[in-house]
Amino acid sequence: MKSPKEINLESKILNKLKNFPSCIKLVHYLFEDMELQAMQDYANNVSIKRLGFNDHGPVHMRQVANNAIKMLNILHSNGIQTSLEREEIGTFEDSMCGVVLAGLMHDLGMMIGRASHEEMSVILAIPIMDRALAHVFGDDITRKTIIRSLALEAIAGHMSTQRIHSLEAGIILIADGCDMTKGRARIPLAINNTPKVGDIHKYSANAIERVMIKPGERKPIKITIEMSGDVGFFQIEEVLFTKVNSSPAKEYVELYAGVVGEEFKCYL
Repeated sequence: MKSPKEINLESKILNKLKNFPSCIKLVHYLFEDMELQAMQDYANNVSIKRLGFNDHGPVHMRQVANNAIKMLNILHSNGIQTSLEREEIGTFEDSMCGVVLAGLMHDLGMMIGRASHEEMSVILAIPIMDRALAHVFGDDITRKTIIRSLALEAIAGHMSTQRIHSLEAGIILIADGCDMTKGRARIPLAINNTPKVGDIHKYSANAIERVMIKPGERKPIKITIEMSGDVGFFQIEEVLFTKVNSSPAKEYVELYAGVVGEEFKCYL
């Protein structure tokens, strides 16, 4: 059974996609796919209970998709074309479909382990992508191939370990980095409070109170991170800033972070 957070995020995603019928059909299919749900749940079990990492399951993957859709819509409203549009091989809706697929499947590789999980995610996602795209686009091989390729690039590149080239993949990279609020660290911290190597990621995430993605003032997208303590800067500087800096979408983002009640630092 899906959690209230999953259901809430699904509602937000569907609302943001209401003007894109193919995306709506794709998302409904993915939200109802029992194998994908089972894979997301198991990936989260491995991440939290076996490895002691933050949430990498159905809530996180939905949040990343939600973040990416929001940012892509902001760019669209500013007249900025996606890579598929600029290259005249696809529509904005095709780009959105690729982003949705990547967001909902980018961490499936956590089912196997942390090392090279982005590469494992590519392998595990392909069969689900194929049947989902066939459900929406039928025998349109060209369109299915383009959207799938775009989504796989985004999945393979979401850890900044592999250079990416499309704006769409760059958006997934940033969207993943933006899911850093304390909710992601709540469960692993509750399960085990014994200090060990790597805990800085959980404790820094636990200091992140809120991440806001809104239209910007100097650039199209403005990301603002509110923290309860300075330890949160680790999460921003070591995770999010690294991802933004590696993203083809970097030029469209302004980034601010700070402790509530204190002066905020401008990173971009």
